[in-house]
Amino acid sequence: MRLFAAVLPPTDVTDELAAKIAELKKLPGAADLRWTGRPGWHFTLAFYGEVDDEAVPDLSTRLERVAHRTAPFPLSLQGGGQFGHGRALWAGAHGDLDTLRLLADRSEAAARKAGLPMGEHRRYKPHLTVARSRDAFPVRPYVDALAPFTGTTWTVQDLALVRSNLPKSGVPGEQPRYTPVARWPLGAAG
Repeated sequence: MRLFAAVLPPTDVTDELAAKIAELKKLPGAADLRWTGRPGWHFTLAFYGEVDDEAVPDLSTRLERVAHRTAPFPLSLQGGGQFGHGRALWAGAHGDLDTLRLLADRSEAAARKAGLPMGEHRRYKPHLTVARSRDAFPVRPYVDALAPFTGTTWTVQDLALVRSNLPKSGVPGEQPRYTPVARWPLGAAG
């Protein structure tokens, strides 16, 4: 199954972002972007790709330890940016980004220890993808519109292992489906 570790924002936080995204969708050219749906809004910590069912228990045990060793921390959505010359538009993060990065590094290390191939390590850039484009796209107006956005601060309380089910129907605009496989409370080791 296709898996990744993530922080999932609470509903009140995604409600605020949804209101901002509704404004962005009114900008010229917005229909040319593929907007991600609310069920897909998350902060990916580590992407694992296809994981054999036999490897999931070991990965889960290691992620549970990661969660237990990481204290809850404050986070909010703030501003935005883009990757790949407008191929991805994202909302940014504000708060205890050091702990968020530590959680990402630990989630990646857990996979390596579980024997999953993780490729080259890259510095974690906290972001929540809100839209994509197959080709380069002029997203500067969208990034500028996201710049003043600041969402409500929440306390990140858990780490999630999420399954990603890619679209198979071929219907334009169909979104991937994300299903939490497991969630572990942060700081549970006391």
